[in-house]
Amino acid sequence: MISITFTSMIERNVNLKSYNTFGIEAKAARFASFSSVEELVSLLTELDEDPLLILGGGSNVLFTSDFNGLILRNEIRGIEILHENENEVIVKSGSGEVWHDFVMHCVGNDIGGIENLSLIPGSVGASPMQNIGAYGVEIKDVFESLEAFHIETGEIHSFDTTACEFGYRESVFKHKLKNQYIITSVTYRLTKKHIINASYGAIETELEKMKIDIPTIKNISDAVIFIRSSKLPDPNEIGNAGSFFKNPVVDQEVVAKIQETHGNVPNYPAPNGQVKLAAGWLIDQAGWKGKTLGSYGVHKLQALVLVNYSGCTGENILDLSTQIIEDIETKFGITLEREVNII
Repeated sequence: MISITFTSMIERNVNLKSYNTFGIEAKAARFASFSSVEELVSLLTELDEDPLLILGGGSNVLFTSDFNGLILRNEIRGIEILHENENEVIVKSGSGEVWHDFVMHCVGNDIGGIENLSLIPGSVGASPMQNIGAYGVEIKDVFESLEAFHIETGEIHSFDTTACEFGYRESVFKHKLKNQYIITSVTYRLTKKHIINASYGAIETELEKMKIDIPTIKNISDAVIFIRSSKLPDPNEIGNAGSFFKNPVVDQEVVAKIQETHGNVPNYPAPNGQVKLAAGWLIDQAGWKGKTLGSYGVHKLQALVLVNYSGCTGENILDLSTQIIEDIETKFGITLEREVNII
């Protein structure tokens, strides 16, 4: 009876436009949502040999063609406190929760540690997979553990920080274990005695405008939301997936060579004596910022963001990103890497 019930939930030839923030017109041969591990198990019995894609908020994917397989949308919800003391709170969230909603829940309950990550699009389940980060904070800084469903065995496995193998916008789930697991919940170690991180200049400037000398986590969150809203297009108005490229990490000699011709280059310390450059700055210097190619282009305020103004294809966006990568390679000798998953 259960199998029949869940099988009937599978739709065919579903338009994915409303399920990806780029607003790309593409179809899924079969599509269904799951809100529990039990529903997931039942739906996977219908997989057969078809390709499988797990979709969260659709904010980090670019569909370049129809998907001839089964797409399962993760809608596992629920937020609970597992443990707390006077200093910290261990909070567990279903992987299908909207990330920004989870941040707002924590900030609203005076739980700190992720306020700098406000307004990042996507789901909670994507946060460790991508090791999302912004304004001096990354998920690995607040991560406790996650639970993930092993597709082949049907077992739930637990991963701690070491097992996740976090890197810059990287984790074990993007490479070694890609397409082997479905993250079902994520647990974070957050704060009750907060360590305010306002070190990024944009946040400091915004706090000064707000005339705030001793900021709370709510003040930090408000500042980040304002900054992101002023720089980044709303996906509900202009199709985009946020930052399309990773900031490249290079040797110091590369930075010195660029500075010879371009003066001061925005850069930040990286592990192993390397330096992280601002990909947006490189793209801007190469003349791509604000460039429009018919119905798509590069956003006028943030060169990291590729946009679908109206009705372009995923191939259009992919081709544009390839042109940018090739141009940056020619002009600076640096190969940009896409952050968005190409489907």
